[in-house]
Amino acid sequence: MKNPWILSFAALIVGAVGGFISGKSGDSPDTKTSIEETAMRTRSASRTGLGDDAAKRASRARTSEEARLTTGYSARVQAMMDFYAGLTPEQLAEEAKKLDALPMSERMMASFMLFGRWAEVDPTAAMAFSNTMGMAGGFVRPTILQSWASVDPENAARYYAENPREFAMMGGMGGRGQNGASIIAGEWARQDPEAALAWASSLGGEKGQAMTAVVSEVAQTDPAKAAQLAMTMDPADQKAAFESIALQWGAKNFAEAQNWVNSLPADQRQAALASAIEGLSRQDAVQASQEVEKMAAGEARDNATAITAANWAKTDAAAAAEWLMKEGSEEAQRSSMDDLISNWVNTDSSQALEFIQNLPEGTVKDRGISEFALNDRQTPTATLVKMVEEISDQRDQTRATAMLTGRWMQEDPEAAKEYIQQSTTIPDGMKERLLSGRGFGGPPGRPNR
Repeated sequence: MKNPWILSFAALIVGAVGGFISGKSGDSPDTKTSIEETAMRTRSASRTGLGDDAAKRASRARTSEEARLTTGYSARVQAMMDFYAGLTPEQLAEEAKKLDALPMSERMMASFMLFGRWAEVDPTAAMAFSNTMGMAGGFVRPTILQSWASVDPENAARYYAENPREFAMMGGMGGRGQNGASIIAGEWARQDPEAALAWASSLGGEKGQAMTAVVSEVAQTDPAKAAQLAMTMDPADQKAAFESIALQWGAKNFAEAQNWVNSLPADQRQAALASAIEGLSRQDAVQASQEVEKMAAGEARDNATAITAANWAKTDAAAAAEWLMKEGSEEAQRSSMDDLISNWVNTDSSQALEFIQNLPEGTVKDRGISEFALNDRQTPTATLVKMVEEISDQRDQTRATAMLTGRWMQEDPEAAKEYIQQSTTIPDGMKERLLSGRGFGGPPGRPNR
């Protein structure tokens, strides 16, 4: 049995965070009638695929608890997917009521699978249930919308248009930069690109993002066709679409991508070329570096330099570093230092440290020190804490120090406490959090760019 929602399960885990907090709006009677009628057709069409062969039915877990107790993580995920796939919409509704009793990590996984399946067979019921979940409802709503659009994009689009406040916060936080219109458009494009583009072009403020989602989806398999579609867009919306096409095309056939880029309006070429080189760098970073060297100085070249060095560092960090310091501007060097050092420190930490120590004083060296200290697993934490004291930017230094001392508190609490108490760079409020064992207290991430 095929389940479209399974194919994008990993993406949904990341993307659904973007809808964690969203508003509600009431449906008019006409809206409810219209959506419910079309949802019934969705349920009918989906139920025809529930008939697995007898052997699979026999081996399927009989309860969600039994599925959760399956040994082996991948086997457990498969067991839960198989279990939910065999339930009726009414049974899925009953299972949804049990989610709050699960530990948070299990609740997240089960929620994405359950609501992903529920949205295929009864999307309006799944949406209605999400409206009873408080803040957590916004967390699963993107999953419902994407799964619904994967089997019935036209009616998912109608519901989205008639209930905009339910999805108001979807593009924020961790939602991969996608709003609801982009999610629907991308799923629709997998089935009927022309229809998806026609719908996207009819939108208001979300038109550009939705049309770009269509073009980006098509570009993954047919960049030439995506390029034709992009030419029908308003010029104001084309930049992101051109860059998305160039990225995919550059990874598949850089020569073809470059020829197409050269046909674009002059003011769009450099950014699109940088994206094409980024795609190339994922396949052949050495060739990508040669293409970067042909570019004119500027923001586009800086972007291409940074991403090429980062991708090169995955296979040969030393060569990437040598090229970066020779060809990259200070901005490009600083931007790529995170990926360069984090890759290098895991293959040859002593060589990475020597490289950092030989850098001239400034923001590039600061970034290198911070990234080395936060990623190195061989040097004693006490030594790393002393190392980050050399960072010239006060905010970056404070952040790195706090993160390291939080780790130090787990390894050697007494030594860490003594350092924290005597530190003149860690703010008092942060000291309290660290000393009480509450950690850094802020979201994980890079130092300031």
